[in-house]
Amino acid sequence: MLKFSDDVIAALESGAPVVALESTIISHGLPRPRNLQVARELEAAVRDAGAVPATVAVLDGVPRVGLDDKELERVAHDEGMRKLGHRDLPVALATGASGATTVSATAFLAARAGLRFFATGGLGGVHRGWTHEQDESADLRLLAGTRITIVCAGVKSILDVPATLQRLETLGVTVVGYGTAEFPGFYLSGSGQPVDWTVGTPEEVAAVMAAQDDLSGPPAAIVVANPVPREEQLDPELHDRVLGQALAAAEDQGVTGQAVTPFLLGRLVEGTAGASLEANLAAVRGNVRLAARLAVAWSERGAHHT
Repeated sequence: MLKFSDDVIAALESGAPVVALESTIISHGLPRPRNLQVARELEAAVRDAGAVPATVAVLDGVPRVGLDDKELERVAHDEGMRKLGHRDLPVALATGASGATTVSATAFLAARAGLRFFATGGLGGVHRGWTHEQDESADLRLLAGTRITIVCAGVKSILDVPATLQRLETLGVTVVGYGTAEFPGFYLSGSGQPVDWTVGTPEEVAAVMAAQDDLSGPPAAIVVANPVPREEQLDPELHDRVLGQALAAAEDQGVTGQAVTPFLLGRLVEGTAGASLEANLAAVRGNVRLAARLAVAWSERGAHHT
């Protein structure tokens, strides 16, 4: 059912490190033609760190794990690309649709493909005003049932971060801060919320994964929360001011449901004159580089055991 790129097949057969990358950042997250440049840059960053990139997407009803350059171009340029969460996959496959995969669909397909690492920008989570709308990203429940290590810069700061962390705890998803005792704030290095555990090296993350495997518990994810470097974060005062204005505008205009996230993110880009987009990309780059280092450490650990 899954179609692998030649690079990914060779890596899986030889036990070489592989990192899954989502495709919605390419199709829906960035303006053209910058989206294709970034897609290529992220794949190159994985290779430079000694791992193989596996960008995930669905093309003509076939889940793809690893894309060649022509396929990357298609995801970047085809305006008919749908945005696929994991619940959309059965319909997309049955109808021959093409779409870019969100965090939940990428994590699902990557885990089915036997990949252990996935790098993204920020997770989805519990939305503000949850007590009224009950709006929660599908990412959280999917991660609760998927054995994958996901490197992210926290959750999108437009969300209710404390409620999201509580939900991850309820769902049994392990969260570790990478070199930080504070949960990252996506565009910001910190969210003000503590993490229970901090790790400092790729080898420590590999040891946590090995212990998780040895325990044979429920197949939940490990979230490695990696803060955007302070010098590359969005100015915190600007962030708070623009986000406050965006939330007020969303309420005034009656924006609800799935429309909220793109509305708020769009307002942030506009209100920060593009600085939020640059902070987002800085976070993604850092996460991709770290995920590749983790994959290399995991691969080396496996080589020592065999």
